[in-house]
Amino acid sequence: MSEAFVKIDLHGLRQEEAIKVIDKAVTAAGPATYQLQLIHGYNRGTSLRSMIYDWYQCDPKVKRILPGDNPGITILVLKELY
Repeated sequence: MSEAFVKIDLHGLRQEEAIKVIDKAVTAAGPATYQLQLIHGYNRGTSLRSMIYDWYQCDPKVKRILPGDNPGITILVLKELY
């Protein structure tokens, strides 16, 4: 992955499936990738949002976890922009 900001749509995925997709993206993230924008939805995506915070808060590749522009998006910051 050579994009600086990567969007990943998690709509319709169960937690186990979403973890596999996110793990693959985190592993594939190159040195130019700053953030992964995880689009999980709001109404049914709240369980995914909670899972993302719980699962990735201690991941050594994830610097910070931020809320997105709306409640249906969560951002994993892999590299700080300076």
